[in-house]
Amino acid sequence: MNIRSLTRGDGVVIGAAVLLFIASFLNFSGTPDCTGPLAKYCEAAAQNAGSLNAWDSLPTLMSLYLAGVFAAAIIVVTRMLPQPRKVIGIDLAQFGVALSVFAAWTAFWYIIGANAGPGLILGLIAALVLAGGALATPLVPALQAALISAPKPQAAAPYGAGTTPGYGYPGAQQQAGQGYGYGYPGGQQAGQMPGQQGPGDATSGGAVGATPAGATPAGGSPAGGAPADFAPFWFAVPVARPLYGEDGSPSPIAELAPGTWYLAVEQRGQALIAQTQDGRRGVLQDTTGIQRG
Repeated sequence: MNIRSLTRGDGVVIGAAVLLFIASFLNFSGTPDCTGPLAKYCEAAAQNAGSLNAWDSLPTLMSLYLAGVFAAAIIVVTRMLPQPRKVIGIDLAQFGVALSVFAAWTAFWYIIGANAGPGLILGLIAALVLAGGALATPLVPALQAALISAPKPQAAAPYGAGTTPGYGYPGAQQQAGQGYGYGYPGGQQAGQMPGQQGPGDATSGGAVGATPAGATPAGGSPAGGAPADFAPFWFAVPVARPLYGEDGSPSPIAELAPGTWYLAVEQRGQALIAQTQDGRRGVLQDTTGIQRG
């Protein structure tokens, strides 16, 4: 689970669920108007009714208050999962949205047919906000923004100066002997001394300036159609986005979450070939709004 994959819409859902849970402890019914010849009997019933809350009625508690709380929990938990989950063929996120609408629908009819108290009024407001946030999050771009913003990339420190960030952040130093690090041209080979010629620079066995095997000739483009001037870079996504397999499979192999840095190793048109921290590679089709490190 990744808490940084939560959106502002999920924050609205969480806040409404907390408000709904608080409302379940407030008086469910208001005090009736006790006038007329039967006022003494009405006053006795009003004292009992005014002290009841949702926890004194199991059907009301489950169909309105806890239904909304359970709906919010399902929506938030499925958002933090790397891949959507299904139970008996039903998508859990969609079930959570449907359950939130059911809670709001139940609260609406309760308040019409009853002498509403503060617990019922606050419960209706919270249930409407909960259902509205669950339905509007996929439709409103402002609610799709990350609830917890990604940390800013740290500037790369000079070699040997102080501590540097670990794997997964731009500017991280590699282990000794690995040179400039993965994917960057001009890096020294393992065990190569500074100033020492690398393989292919020696004059024996080939002319000086000959193109090494597998390298891109001047003016050409590398294999796979990637731009000739492309260099690997670190990036972060503004919202959770799926990472698809390089074989063109329609099912995502991973989900890129906000707040985590990923390495772009290749460009294919508008898409990027990204590598996760565990070494998996895939195609990021939606590259709009990414933050480069």
